[in-house]
Amino acid sequence: MVSRTLIPVLAAALTLAGCANRMDSQPMPDADLGGASVKDTWQMTTHAPGAPTGLPEPTEHVGTTHAWGEPNIVPAGLEKHPRAVAETDGPYLLDSGDRLRVFVYGQPNLSRLYTVDHAGNIVVPLIGRVKARGATVYRVAGRIRSRLAAEFVRDPQVTVDIFENRPFFILGEVGNAGQYPYVSGMTVTTAVAIAGGFSERASRRHVILSRRINGLMEVIEAPLDYVVKPGDTIEVKERFF
Repeated sequence: MVSRTLIPVLAAALTLAGCANRMDSQPMPDADLGGASVKDTWQMTTHAPGAPTGLPEPTEHVGTTHAWGEPNIVPAGLEKHPRAVAETDGPYLLDSGDRLRVFVYGQPNLSRLYTVDHAGNIVVPLIGRVKARGATVYRVAGRIRSRLAAEFVRDPQVTVDIFENRPFFILGEVGNAGQYPYVSGMTVTTAVAIAGGFSERASRRHVILSRRINGLMEVIEAPLDYVVKPGDTIEVKERFF
């Protein structure tokens, strides 16, 4: 009885296999689908990027659109202009002209405003000169703390922050040349705006920027989006035509 039951099942399976072979042997009809045939559409959808087709993947080119993926486009001028951001340019280093607010817990005579002098120091009662040039506010607080603890105050609690940044200087073809308080994160464009904007004869392509680094003065041609630092000198030149 088992053999009689299997015979109809095997016959139906052989019939279905024959129909499948006949369908595979016949060519797929090409229907007009907006310039692409059914066969082409099937190949594009089955041979997606990353599928093991045995063919090399297409290479993306700037400004080129393929049947898959987004074009790899780099904005014009992005590689030529610096993406200068003040917050990512390292910690703020003190120099002459910075005004510091020093607070020593329980010592009102020591808690006051101090200005970094031309030698790069601040003068604190009891301990005298403390070097500030080239240091962060945290380093200066540590120096004050260690010297007070050595002779005068037991376990001193000291904090130092910047009360006022040293100024920047701007001259040349601007509305009002002179010395101005520094603003955190400012660029050349911001500095020109603070100084009253460009004059009618000003060159707006770049400026001459002078900056003191490790005791040496460096002079560069800076674009208008360049980040300005405290103590910088900006010179706006006159255009030639």
